[in-house]
Amino acid sequence: MEEVPNKSGSNLGIAALITGIVTFVLAVIPCVGLIAIIPGIIAIVLASVGLSQSARNGSPRGVLIAGLIIGIIASLISVSQVFVAAKLAKHSDSWPGDIQNIINDVQDNVVKDLEDANISIKVESNGEKVEINTGSGKNEREQTLEELEGGNTQKGDTLQKNDTVQKKK
Repeated sequence: MEEVPNKSGSNLGIAALITGIVTFVLAVIPCVGLIAIIPGIIAIVLASVGLSQSARNGSPRGVLIAGLIIGIIASLISVSQVFVAAKLAKHSDSWPGDIQNIINDVQDNVVKDLEDANISIKVESNGEKVEINTGSGKNEREQTLEELEGGNTQKGDTLQKNDTVQKKK
């Protein structure tokens, strides 16, 4: 009769591995990583108990060791977030001004990019093609405005719209 090894150590190993993976996922999320210490300790305890049982029974220990290693690493990452949070709290008095400066810079860059944007839309349906091209034409409009302000224009001059629509067959 063949002896069947006890699977209690391997069941604890699977539980430790799953708990360790969950701990790792929680530990790498900013601000949530602080609470990952609790499942990390649970993963380490499960893996330790499983290793002691597998040593008595002679069952495989690979999953247990993997659960233990992932649990320890995730717990260390979680503990390191305490230090990061403390460091951030130490410098939190200058945050509002820094954040406002960053927002203003991003807003200025977006506005500048939108002012210089060119758009081209092409639609084809039943053999007909419609093409719409538009651009900011900022330089052309500034030049025309300067000409108008300077009085260099004749009475019959008109402004041309920068948008063009072309219909092709």
